[in-house]
Amino acid sequence: MDRIVSLAPSATSIVQALDADDRLVGVTAHCEVADVPRLGGWLNPDLDRIADLDPDLVLTNDQLQADLRDALRDDGFRVAHAEPATLDDVLSSFRTIGDAIGLPERGERLEERARDRIDRIRNVTLDGKDRPVVYCEEWGDPPMAAGNWVPEAVRVAGGRYPFVEPGDRSRKIDRPAVEAADPDFAVVHHCGAGEPSTRALVEREWDLDAEVCAIDDSLLNQPSPRLLDGIERLASIVSAVDPAVEEPSIAAGQ
Repeated sequence: MDRIVSLAPSATSIVQALDADDRLVGVTAHCEVADVPRLGGWLNPDLDRIADLDPDLVLTNDQLQADLRDALRDDGFRVAHAEPATLDDVLSSFRTIGDAIGLPERGERLEERARDRIDRIRNVTLDGKDRPVVYCEEWGDPPMAAGNWVPEAVRVAGGRYPFVEPGDRSRKIDRPAVEAADPDFAVVHHCGAGEPSTRALVEREWDLDAEVCAIDDSLLNQPSPRLLDGIERLASIVSAVDPAVEEPSIAAGQ
């Protein structure tokens, strides 16, 4: 696939990790890639501009883009769509996107290395010991406990997450529920917040005896290789370890 339009930051990050960003001819305003036309927002891209770019493939992601996927297919575009809900889904999507863009070996290698990295993180975090309770907040108004792959990410990082079951969507949560869980750590990663900040949580004055911190939302919200960086960041917070591992290049021939 020589001409790719990516309408999800996660898909764009995966294409970049596959060393195929030179094939990107259009992305959303939320994607971090230089010198590529911006086509609008994640949920409201400019379909006319997409048509003008004449892509071989359009990448979409998440249930929230399902209607957009259908509209694009109705207009005759070839679309590769993913809806990861669990950590395993996220890692598998590295391979499926590699397949979709015609780079199956790179996709397979990226998935394998990601799984190895998860295993290495798990091996240096708390195992068989008391796990601290971790509260992860994806949205602030109303407060929402992070779901999908985040509960598993917390587990890999050495924590316990009693707020949402793995694979379930993020859900609204109230003060009594969070206080009853008595978290040891509270991690704020509000979607689209820009500069990470604990302000929204701190100003609520919830009765929490927790260490409160904020991290870049893409580290936990984005189902891409950035999630592995996020899990390492969680491990440094929850388990006080630094499991960072330098990843080798996955470019062709390596």
